[in-house]
Amino acid sequence: MISAALRIEVERGVRKLLDEAGISWPSELKVLVDRPAHPEHGEYSTNVAMLLAKTMRKSPLEIANKLKSELEHAKIAEGIFSSIEAAAPGFLNFSIDWNVWLNRHREYSAYQGETEKGKVVIEHTSINPNKSAHIGHLRNSCIGDTLARLLVRAGCEVEIHNYIDDLGNQLADTVVGILHESAEGEHVRFGDFCWDTYAKVNKAYKENSALLEERTRVLHELEEGKSSAAWIGRLTAEKIVREQLHEMKAFGIGYDVLVWESRIVAEGLWEAAFEHLKATDAFYKVEEGKLAGCWVLRHGGANRDEAEGPDGLDTEAHQADKVLVRSNGILTYTAKDIAYHLWKFGLLPQDFTYRPFADGVWSTEPQGQARPFGRGESVINVIDQRQEYPQAMVKLALEALGYSEQAARLRHVSYGVVSLSPETAGSLGVDTSAGKGSYAMSGRQGVGIKVAELLQAMEESIESQRSRKEGLSSRDIAAAAIRYYLLKYHLQTEVVFDLRQATEVSGNSGVYLLYAYARAGSVLEKAGAERTENGQALKEPPVPCVDGGTLETPERQLLKQIAYWTETMDAAVRQLAPNLICSYAFELSLLFNNFYGACPILKGPAGRVELRVWLTWKFRETLGKALDVLGLPAPERM
Repeated sequence: MISAALRIEVERGVRKLLDEAGISWPSELKVLVDRPAHPEHGEYSTNVAMLLAKTMRKSPLEIANKLKSELEHAKIAEGIFSSIEAAAPGFLNFSIDWNVWLNRHREYSAYQGETEKGKVVIEHTSINPNKSAHIGHLRNSCIGDTLARLLVRAGCEVEIHNYIDDLGNQLADTVVGILHESAEGEHVRFGDFCWDTYAKVNKAYKENSALLEERTRVLHELEEGKSSAAWIGRLTAEKIVREQLHEMKAFGIGYDVLVWESRIVAEGLWEAAFEHLKATDAFYKVEEGKLAGCWVLRHGGANRDEAEGPDGLDTEAHQADKVLVRSNGILTYTAKDIAYHLWKFGLLPQDFTYRPFADGVWSTEPQGQARPFGRGESVINVIDQRQEYPQAMVKLALEALGYSEQAARLRHVSYGVVSLSPETAGSLGVDTSAGKGSYAMSGRQGVGIKVAELLQAMEESIESQRSRKEGLSSRDIAAAAIRYYLLKYHLQTEVVFDLRQATEVSGNSGVYLLYAYARAGSVLEKAGAERTENGQALKEPPVPCVDGGTLETPERQLLKQIAYWTETMDAAVRQLAPNLICSYAFELSLLFNNFYGACPILKGPAGRVELRVWLTWKFRETLGKALDVLGLPAPERM
């Protein structure tokens, strides 16, 4: 990457200036290479001269000029820069020699960042198998799938897990509801029936305390796995998981393996983890007080609410020490999660066996076959920010067991939850008289937008707005639009979902990107760009020669954005931030459409057509890479 090579060269120049002055490298000094805010300042910039002013006791501009002279003699980054400018108050600005870049664009377009060593295990989705998925779950899945695609493009070996909590409170609630309070009326899918049943039983709990005792009984029976209630739970979970996988498939989301929580218990993974934990000082049994009989993991943090699972927070509170086994013998979600992570890193002798589940997805099943799942070098968990504390406890358990290296390679990718705008919440029957800016979805109250319903609404909106209906189906376009909508926000941003805004196709939308890609393909077809032998890809036109000084502004802006692709990829990989790819792709598409409108591509002046056709091809290739990472289609026509 150009920016990385430039940073290394600047660091060498700084070190030489410091050595000549007899000054050691300041411990706080970090050389950064950024993109200038104004295009006239070139493609890259550094403020290192201003950071050195106090240490070297010279003006920043004087240091910048000395550094400029040193870098010019070194012919930095193999001659890729045409000029270096020292600018007040002490910036160094670098301009690319576009002829050099064009001749070596393949090298500069290849990702060269550092990647994770060995297998990366990514866990995402992990929806409780007790009802249909809603849009909050879909944000998790889109983030996790995009991270997997991003790391694969960066050269990593990636294995994707979907953890199925078939022993948790939520499934127990649905089973209790089916047995005692099941919903009535017509339901197209079983998951929708369970959605209403789950809401109904949670309402009934407030009026019938005996049902709460029934829930405890069902929880025990789910874990034991032998009773009729356990069978109802097992069949319910499997049916709903199949529906959820079908829903995710519409968005291009897939998995390698489903890990069922019940198998963690049945295969003895928790028993092995329990014995390991008992040998540490951090794990102990409480003998008195309100936690008497509980096994807890010692933690020095402040009191927090216990997170029972990915679907929501349990009402039970815990002390600074985290309960892993309750006094009644029921394991908490975190206990099984600790065992699961020991297995993920290959730290337990026990293993699962597997059977095919659906569409190339394997599932942990008894009497199955061995498969090389798990044993990851790194683990990434995509779980919303409310689960920060349970994730920290898993890391703490690894450290307590002496696995500090594995704890350091466990990363929690947290994200803001999806809530509803007042208008959308009101349309679902939520009381919005409080005048809040957003309203939380609640599975217990049956408030939320189901994934299948959202996709149907978006498809109808797309279909009504299309004048031409070639290429992608309205359903595929709808799925792409929803996926992009959920990915474009910074991860920590709470997405306030508004159905009207989500179905818009202009502005910063997935549909805008698809149209830009299809437009570029149409231009290349008209330019006579030949297809490869398989007929699927356009051949690259001849690389033009160009005098950087003669580039028109739209040409230069588009070329610059194309050149920034690899370092955008690198930043997204390092930060595990899909939104960076969204921002890049939208800016790239904006610049191409501006270029398309301002610079006649096929009817331009002599000597410009070759450059503009090649720019169009390079834009299409680069946007295609971004669309692939984002899990969006690359349409020939719209």
